[in-house]
Amino acid sequence: MKTVNVSSLKNNPSEALRYAHEDMVLVMNRDQPDALMIGLNQTGGMLDMPGVRTALATSLFKDSTLSLARSARLANMVLADFIAHVSRLGIPVINQTAAEANQDMDTLEQWLAL
Repeated sequence: MKTVNVSSLKNNPSEALRYAHEDMVLVMNRDQPDALMIGLNQTGGMLDMPGVRTALATSLFKDSTLSLARSARLANMVLADFIAHVSRLGIPVINQTAAEANQDMDTLEQWLAL
């Protein structure tokens, strides 16, 4: 296990990430353990265990970290299936106000009329 301190993590995060690809990395804050970094390729295939990719992709999409398409790709799902999945969970696929949605519908109707 590698150990880094918070200040070195702030100054050079790529070093800790590089270590995490090889082994677990314990992040110390002064003299106390603060966090543990684990490279996903070091988890013995945990990322490919049933449901893990989907849960990770769903969380990253919900937090707006990944786009809808990239989240679907991470989950190894067809886009339509991922949309149905997040919709079942009550996670909005489109985040718009009613006025923005109405404007988009007006634009679509104008486009279709051409």
